[in-house]
Amino acid sequence: MTPALPVTHTVWPRAYRLIRSIHPPIDLFEDIADPRDWEALASAESKTNPRLWEHLGHLDLVPPQRRVGGPGASYLMAPFVHVSRDRPGRFTDGSYGVYSAGNAEEVAIREVAHHHGRAMAASAEPPGWTSQFRMLVNHLDLDLHDARVFARYHQPDDYAPSQALARDLRRNGSNGIVYNSVRCPGGECAAIFWPDLIPAPVQAEHFDYHWDGQRVDRIRNCGTGIIYGL
Repeated sequence: MTPALPVTHTVWPRAYRLIRSIHPPIDLFEDIADPRDWEALASAESKTNPRLWEHLGHLDLVPPQRRVGGPGASYLMAPFVHVSRDRPGRFTDGSYGVYSAGNAEEVAIREVAHHHGRAMAASAEPPGWTSQFRMLVNHLDLDLHDARVFARYHQPDDYAPSQALARDLRRNGSNGIVYNSVRCPGGECAAIFWPDLIPAPVQAEHFDYHWDGQRVDRIRNCGTGIIYGL
């Protein structure tokens, strides 16, 4: 049985999310079209661009009334429509999306470094500078279920309890979950369940990740060229 979690009004002046720079922006999310018309518009455009649906992802996972449009909307919509059970997370089994963010830049960097390192190890990639990521920044002012005092939801490698919790909370109307960062001690993370709950982020700095054959050990700020050890 899922324990009752307190609800905490969570305010972060800046919330940080790091994504792969190759992620394609979706113009449909940025224009003035009514979100309720997106399927019809995409169907019409796909007659001349058959790859459009691949870029759009699973629109059906986001009800029309919860979709967002306008500048920056692609960054909000992407984690909810580009999902896969092959890419689960702490608070999703991959059948639905969440917008994950940290309360500090270092939190986002270290969380992504862990998961990027696992992917590199799984495919036996050679050492070197690998992928480039872009930082997204917005703010958080939202009532969230607070999992920070529950150790069972912070296990390093077993996501089953946290996924079950998120599935139940999401089904019952929760906005999302605030929890401790497992990869950056002292930091906090949030898993937001719907794109209309937070403002569109703006793009900040870009970072290169270095893989040493066993872990992501360094990052490089692409703007300044400064290299930081992890």
